[in-house]
Amino acid sequence: MTTVAAYAAPAPKAPLECTTIERRAVREFDVLIDIKFAGICHTDLHLVREGWGEAIFPLVPGHEIAGVVSEVGPGVTKYQVGDRVGVGCIVDSYRECDNCKAGQEQHCVRGAVQTYNGIGRDGEPTYGGYATHVVVDENFVVRIPDGLPLDAAAPMLCAGITTYAPLKQWGAGPGKKVAVVGLGGLGHVGVKIAHALGAEVAVLSQSLRKKDDGLKLGADHYYATSDPKTFEEVAGSFDLIVSTASAPLDLSAYLSLLKTGGALVNVGVPEEPITFHPFALIGGNKILAGSMIGGIPKTQELLDFCAEHASARRSSGSPPPRSTRRTSGCWRAMCGTGS
Repeated sequence: MTTVAAYAAPAPKAPLECTTIERRAVREFDVLIDIKFAGICHTDLHLVREGWGEAIFPLVPGHEIAGVVSEVGPGVTKYQVGDRVGVGCIVDSYRECDNCKAGQEQHCVRGAVQTYNGIGRDGEPTYGGYATHVVVDENFVVRIPDGLPLDAAAPMLCAGITTYAPLKQWGAGPGKKVAVVGLGGLGHVGVKIAHALGAEVAVLSQSLRKKDDGLKLGADHYYATSDPKTFEEVAGSFDLIVSTASAPLDLSAYLSLLKTGGALVNVGVPEEPITFHPFALIGGNKILAGSMIGGIPKTQELLDFCAEHASARRSSGSPPPRSTRRTSGCWRAMCGTGS
């Protein structure tokens, strides 16, 4: 076991405080990662506040981890010391079911092991990336391409894959009209990815307050959902709507914005139930779906996609894109243990 500095919530709704935690010794197929950046996800807030149910305390949040390999176990073949790597929302699964074998470990039938607020297969609680180091099985580590800065890569490991997976599954690309509900942590990353995929992108936000930001991020259109005229103006317009909202929505109203056969995919998770009328689906043969992060292969695909587009922008002489970080930082510095 190794003692490392971390930021933890000692109890529900308590402020985070500097402390120490124990990481397991590096096992045969483990990778020890020196954490450089950890994104702050809304999930961290939900769990610290127990908004989604009872959590495990002390709780060390953080599942958008970017860093550098500092040690590998004797059986590791995918990584070596010095590699730039990341860890997302899961750190293990049972690897036996069809989902795991298909690279959808997040849907492991026996339950994937969450990066934090989970119980590992060894029976010990998991702690997240608000710490100086983490130990993870190599099969749940992804490689961060050289063309992608670590600080920009960190939020891709939750916000990025959470929006990329449904955009890819539902065919966002040239000739498709995609709307993103909300321009928060998930939303602004979703706008950038949908734009990079070649779709015509709209933002549906409560007000026009963030319109300039949305257009800079790649949105072609921006609408205020607080204006009832919006739902009349863009009724039946979109092939795909990705909702990143963490508050309940009138799903029937948003379903009315889809074309025939269109899909509304929820990736935001409100703490309260959401209701809708079935006629909102039946009329227009529409689809209401959900999407939860992505497996390890899809997450690696996303990082490679981001690096390719960043490289293309640089080679074309385009100005650098706005940071895709929500919030990230070096937690060691905040705990007074160096930088």
